[in-house]
Amino acid sequence: MVDGEKVGAFLARRCALGALVVLFVSALTFFFVNLAPGGPASVMRFDVTAEQREALIRSMGLDRPVPERYVAWLSGAVRGDLGTSLLTDEPVAFRIGERLPNTLVLAGTALAVSLLIGIPMGVIQALRRGGPLDHALSLLSAVGLAVPVFWLGIVLILVFAVSLQVLPSAGVASVGDDSFGDRLAHLVLPAVVLATTILPTVVRFMRSAMLEVLHEDYVRTATSKGLAPRIVVTRHALRNALIPVVSAVGALVPRLLGGTVVTEAVFGWPGMGRLALEAASGRDYPLITGITVIVAMIAVATSVLVDLSYTRLDPRVRLA
Repeated sequence: MVDGEKVGAFLARRCALGALVVLFVSALTFFFVNLAPGGPASVMRFDVTAEQREALIRSMGLDRPVPERYVAWLSGAVRGDLGTSLLTDEPVAFRIGERLPNTLVLAGTALAVSLLIGIPMGVIQALRRGGPLDHALSLLSAVGLAVPVFWLGIVLILVFAVSLQVLPSAGVASVGDDSFGDRLAHLVLPAVVLATTILPTVVRFMRSAMLEVLHEDYVRTATSKGLAPRIVVTRHALRNALIPVVSAVGALVPRLLGGTVVTEAVFGWPGMGRLALEAASGRDYPLITGITVIVAMIAVATSVLVDLSYTRLDPRVRLA
């Protein structure tokens, strides 16, 4: 098959496998949240009578068996209908659609910051292995892993928003100002804080991969030919060293999305993380399930993109 046919066949297989993964995640989430103690009725309108509460439960279909409700939910989900929020009576797809772009912008910016900083740091550590700079950057990475996200967020707010007053402390934009510069200013602090959740891992993977590649025969051959060290590193070593880093990034994306819960809560960022907290505290089962399914779909899509990128980074890798 030509390359286009191979890519098409690969995408078809991965989409089918991804659909099974999403199906399994949705079923697991739906059953667990519906079998949990309590329920939406425990936080619904305290001023109603027991009879009115039972009527509400019946009208929402919560009195039916869980498997029956899941089949009904799944039949709507395949058509894009993720159900109705139990607390706001709005479509779940609508509520997620309002918040998802903000989370994607935040997570995407944090990922870009992590890669732009982490890859050069890892390369520098590998080239200066055992030196003072290597030890200093390793210490910095260890500190980044140890510092809690919420603590770092509060500290940055106190320094840059309260003391220096150079950056806003919360929200996605200022009231009455929807300019790009204002939105960018609001994005800086939460993106930096969220980036610290995966930056140390990117640095460690890059350093380890680069150290391994630097001892390969083709790198020594390029060096013996008299090529400049910069050419050897950028054109020969770095490209192959990026393969395990790309694998790590694919696994870190779900973790990055999970980290938005704390980051968005600290910075008042109206994204999926805060929406998930609202859904969990209100036992909004359809909303919890919908958020989980969307996150699973993003993770599956990221995995497919990672596999496709292998063939660009290393021609020896073939789509199987």
